[in-house]
Amino acid sequence: MSSARYVRPVNARMLSPTPIRPRVPPNMNPCLPPITPPLTAQPTLFVNPAAQGNAPPSCGASASPCPQRCLRSHLHIALTPGLGAGSARRLCEGLGCACAVLAAPDPAVQTLLSARVARALRGCDTERSRAVEHAIEWSQTPGQHVLVRADSRYPAALASLPDPPMVLYVRGTPSALAQPAVSVVGSRNASRDGLEIARTVASVFAQAGLAVVSGLAAGIDSAAHRGAIDAGGLTVGFVGTGADLIYPRTHRALAESVVRQGALISELPLGSPAAAHHFPRRNRLIAAHAVAVVVVQAARHSGSLITARFAAELGREVAVFPGSVHSPLSHGCHQLIREGAALVEDAADIAVLVRGALDRAGWLVPATLPLAGNPAHQPAIPVAHPSMRQLLAWLGWAPAAPDTLARAAGLSASDTATALLDLELAGHIERLIDGRFQRLAKPAAARQPGGPLPQTGSVPLLASPADRPV
Repeated sequence: MSSARYVRPVNARMLSPTPIRPRVPPNMNPCLPPITPPLTAQPTLFVNPAAQGNAPPSCGASASPCPQRCLRSHLHIALTPGLGAGSARRLCEGLGCACAVLAAPDPAVQTLLSARVARALRGCDTERSRAVEHAIEWSQTPGQHVLVRADSRYPAALASLPDPPMVLYVRGTPSALAQPAVSVVGSRNASRDGLEIARTVASVFAQAGLAVVSGLAAGIDSAAHRGAIDAGGLTVGFVGTGADLIYPRTHRALAESVVRQGALISELPLGSPAAAHHFPRRNRLIAAHAVAVVVVQAARHSGSLITARFAAELGREVAVFPGSVHSPLSHGCHQLIREGAALVEDAADIAVLVRGALDRAGWLVPATLPLAGNPAHQPAIPVAHPSMRQLLAWLGWAPAAPDTLARAAGLSASDTATALLDLELAGHIERLIDGRFQRLAKPAAARQPGGPLPQTGSVPLLASPADRPV
């Protein structure tokens, strides 16, 4: 299978196709700690340890955790109304660091910001001050962290964005962000086949040592997280609310599992509720943090397409599972394939793309990833009743309405309804949200949904660039 990158039609928007190269920090940076970090510090994703001196010009670039003064400065800037992440980055790079921004004279700040935003940055804001103190207090609880761009634990893949978050609120283990990752996204209203594919793909790559990234949403996202958790691997969830909230609420138990086995992350201030405009911002982080984005079932206007297009503009690999032309959940996937995304059918196809991406990023990749079988080609369970066999044969692999199946099979409406119910209970078909039925590639009786996957010992971590032989 070709490993050609997905090339989106040219669109000079907010993201550039090539990650921004970090600049050399100025010699006079008042926020840098007086000592140099040891060279044995853990490298982060996409960073060549030999060039870690070329970090973005921000306070305490080698400090972990960040000093209080630096942390407060970043929070102050991040919580200033009207000051976006891209403008904040240009401001800090123009003046040296976050602390230098707050210490700079007004004319220097006003050359980089509009007068209105400059006044908001320098003015007294009681609400902002309370939010800064609340964030610092929140980070004092074990397992809760506030990472700023000056923190060595801040993911390098996100730092390369044109608009990197000034602050990341993290629940869980920040070191999970240092592992290479694969993002798995898709529809909230996924079919059972789609959920099984997402779960299997996530399990395969989690067992290979990659972190599985998704957005904690219903459907494909939750299946991906659960696949990684059941495999004993790492998983990272980027959310569209404050890190202190769970959305949807029904995923509270899943969120706690993600926290125990990886990290839950938000760039939004604590207490931020779910809002439509938050999720595209979250999607760009899901795309940026991974070496590849895998799309499993997406409608034509799905948010997963936003994630895939962000990934393409950032130079990440984009892999898409196709589906039936009759299913609305396939229309978005097919659109991405027409735009140049790689068509994949199983984890082995995705591994071809991931190996190349990891190698280009400088990771020492195992010669063979432990790949599972194709989830779409499993032996079927025999169907005993003649009317059930007849309906299953007429159903094929395209969704169909009950009246269409009744006419094709020559059965009465009542016999058709009974046979469809029996097939659904036996796990051979599923009822879609539009009332049609679709055949399942892997019968539910064979799949054991929710059950733990076989364990193969501890999950290996991929060798980082620092571990490559010289």
